[in-house]
Amino acid sequence: MTIKEIANLAGVSISTVSKIVNNKDQNINPETRSRVLKIVKEYNYTPYGNVKSISTAKSFLIGVLLRRGSQTNLMLNGILCVAQEYGYSVLVYDSKDDMETELRHVTSLCKNHVDGIIWEPVSEQSVQYERYFTEQNISVCYINGFTEESFFIDFVRMGYVLTEKLLDYKHMRLACLMKKRSQRSALVLEGFKKCLYDNHVPYSDKMELYISDKEYFSKIIHYDISGIVSSHFASSLILYEQMERLHYYIPSDLSLVSLKDDVREGISFPHISSVKIPYLEFGRYVCMQLIGKCEKKDQDPVYLFKAPYGFDNEDSLDPPAFMRVKKLVVVGSINLDVTFNVDMLPQSGKTTTILNSTTTAGGKGANQAIGAAKLYREVSLIGEIGNDADAAFLFDTLERENVTTQGIHRDLNAQTGKAYIYIEKGGESAVTILSGANGNLSAEGIRKRQYLFKNAGFCLLATEIPIDTVMEAARVSREYGVKNILKPAALKTIPKELLELTDIFIPNRKEAAALCPVTGSVKEQAEYFLGKGMEAVIITLGEEGCYLKTANVSRYFPAADFMSIDATGGADAFISAFASYLSEGFSLEHSIRIATYAAGFCVSRQGVVPALVDRNTLEMHISRLEPELLGTK
Repeated sequence: MTIKEIANLAGVSISTVSKIVNNKDQNINPETRSRVLKIVKEYNYTPYGNVKSISTAKSFLIGVLLRRGSQTNLMLNGILCVAQEYGYSVLVYDSKDDMETELRHVTSLCKNHVDGIIWEPVSEQSVQYERYFTEQNISVCYINGFTEESFFIDFVRMGYVLTEKLLDYKHMRLACLMKKRSQRSALVLEGFKKCLYDNHVPYSDKMELYISDKEYFSKIIHYDISGIVSSHFASSLILYEQMERLHYYIPSDLSLVSLKDDVREGISFPHISSVKIPYLEFGRYVCMQLIGKCEKKDQDPVYLFKAPYGFDNEDSLDPPAFMRVKKLVVVGSINLDVTFNVDMLPQSGKTTTILNSTTTAGGKGANQAIGAAKLYREVSLIGEIGNDADAAFLFDTLERENVTTQGIHRDLNAQTGKAYIYIEKGGESAVTILSGANGNLSAEGIRKRQYLFKNAGFCLLATEIPIDTVMEAARVSREYGVKNILKPAALKTIPKELLELTDIFIPNRKEAAALCPVTGSVKEQAEYFLGKGMEAVIITLGEEGCYLKTANVSRYFPAADFMSIDATGGADAFISAFASYLSEGFSLEHSIRIATYAAGFCVSRQGVVPALVDRNTLEMHISRLEPELLGTK
């Protein structure tokens, strides 16, 4: 393609084309300039054939000179996309935070006759090198520089948005986690301070934390910080790991929000609530501004780049612990339940035909924990599982049901507990149990996991684990100001101390009769247990409902109207619902009535875990029959 052909295509003179491609076009109409440059780029026209010694000739080449290039993948992608779209090639240089290296790159860019440069200077002194670009008429766009005409991502605004999110969750004791000598951290801190000021939250220097400070985590605990703004995602990951190692957890103990770099894009766990830094969009915008300069287009640049700042998730956010409904702790057995449907229960000397079988998570500990989690309660389960494939199945099930599993220990020398459940058509059942790892849950193990009792309201105890362990759990619970709800399963006798440590006692009819020396009515048995210092005794009566005894109330509650298909998990459903609503502030009697409906749903379905009702279903059903139960706490 010759200059004459370019001129003909553009409808201008040869001299006009020459002036434009050699940057001598000060008096050329901008519209004419744009039209000629478009044709020159499309046809790859090189002025004067192979003569390339003329430094003023357009090269359609731009340079990118970065302070350091380790965290700019998306920004470079944005620059490359726009450059290619407008017919430019790109040279990229990394100064590695060194002015001497930077100067060598400046010289190289000049030798390559670039039309323009996107420049992130190493220091304020770097600006002295601009004269080299000026001498060759090379356009410059600064990013993250030290002049007023430098393009920046609005990190101040992003720090403001992160802080505002924590305030939305009612956090007032906040801190900003930063890196020292980081420009980004300084800007995020500025936004952090501005947001606090706008929301009338006092600021102090104690709110500034640095990841390089060995005492930063101790300061979080000492100052009772409940929410953290982090300027760097890498710092958030370090904090997350250290919290778990010291048995503090996000978001139950601390809410965390962070900026996210493009180099961290692929990290999906842990789920830290983050705002993505808009490097891609920033790169596109700055490149368009540079090309506009190179082609002498009229522009009105905005140096502080803004973008919509949204959170990728809110998984690491929760209100402060003191504002939340108290969580539940469950201490009990964890089994793999194998359920057999039979015509009649097994009998000695007779063969029983199995009609159908299913395998699910089970054990009173697991059942009650899952039952509460389905009712939207925060619940931690403490128990033992074995070193086998069943353990992996149980972990997956519990985590899928949103049960906190930090309190579950894998015993490398035991197999996971199993329950073999036989159910006949009328709903009656027989259960045989292989205790397995459940028998190894020790009092010492409870002490090691006592941190889980922090900020709990109730501890649900079931006695399918060693009785000494149950008693230790009851003691630890009391030490943390947590109330104990005891289900006395599979006990022939019950220690006096355990009764004294129990706040609410929930045996069934058979259990109450076996443990009570009074051979009288349900009322008399309840009276006996209440005399041991408990707040309440609830004796469950199957299809007849339950009986409540307190210092002021003696009352029968009818069972909910459901057909019984499988009565195996009725008590666990009752206890998990009762504790869930009681912890939420519902009265004792209303919590019992709601729990009877949860038990009704469970016994009307096959199995236990699959039959446990979710909150929406439960409350929709109750709202049709007894709406007053849900309207008053």
